[in-house]
Amino acid sequence: MQTSNRLLDDLARVISGALHAAGGVREEIETRVRERLERLAADMELVSREEVDALRGMIGKARAAQEQLEARVAALEAEVAALKAPPPAARRASKPKGEKPSA
Repeated sequence: MQTSNRLLDDLARVISGALHAAGGVREEIETRVRERLERLAADMELVSREEVDALRGMIGKARAAQEQLEARVAALEAEVAALKAPPPAARRASKPKGEKPSA
């Protein structure tokens, strides 16, 4: 019986060592993959999250300014159109030829 316990103990130690080695290999592979992805991202010149957020803020401000300018242009166009239109009294006074004045 003593030999079978020794055999099982040795087998358990071998399996435990193999599992530890496999865990170390897994960690090494994860580290290498992470390094490779970081290098690939750096080579692709990807932007960071902070840069994207800053650009979103700038775009929002630009859009708000554009909407304000569009409203201002529309108001100015309406004002110009009102200035170009003849006054209401002039429209009533000028009647097309051949029309009889109303009594």
